[in-house]
Order: sequence, then structure tokens, then C-alpha cells
Amino acid sequence: MKNPLIPFLLILILGIGLMFMLSFKGLGDAKDLASEKSGKGEKTEEASKNPEDIYASTCAGCHGAGAEGGVGPELNGVGDHLSLDEVKNVIANGRGQMPPNLVGDAELDGMAEYIHGLKK
Repeated sequence: MKNPLIPFLLILILGIGLMFMLSFKGLGDAKDLASEKSGKGEKTEEASKNPEDIYASTCAGCHGAGAEGGVGPELNGVGDHLSLDEVKNVIANGRGQMPPNLVGDAELDGMAEYIHGLKK
């Protein structure tokens, strides 16, 4: 009579080996994800954009493609009644229904100057 324990032991050993192999692969992937989150990975695409591109991708949905307004208020001529620092504050901290931090710190000054300079 054959010993039925041998096939079960082989399956157990293969299963444990596979589990360890996948665990070590997962640890490597976790380190890669952590380095990307901490900024050691590749630069984000948005960081290299100019203010017009950032406006088109981040702001135009609410303020309109031509800054004419929509869900959000019109931005043309906003520099006539808000200072550059006030515009920067609104971009950084939000106002009304506008959420904060839509633009990164690196782009904040350029975006504030761009929006402050929009003319009617």
C-alpha cells in the first residue's frame, strides 16, 4: 500500500515555497511604491507644465476654458479687485466650494501670476 501522506507533503512544501516567493516580490513592490510616494520616483507630469496647461487641466472645468465662469466664478479681471497675494491665498487654501491644494507649491506662484493677469 502506498503512503498517501507523500503527495500532501509535496503540495504543502510547494505551497509554502510559492507563498514565500510571492511575499518577497510583494516586499519589493512595496518599497517601489513607497519611494514613488516620497518623491524619489519620477517627477509628476503636472510639475513640468506651464500655467496655461495647469489651468486647462485643473481649473477650466469649473471656471471655463476662457476663464469666463461656469460652476465657479469668472476669473477674467480678477486682478482688478484682488491683489496677487489674495489670488495666491485663494489658490492655495480654496474659497467657497473651491477645494484647497489643487495646484502644487512649485506651481503656485506661476498660477497666481497667470490668473491675476487675466484681463476682461
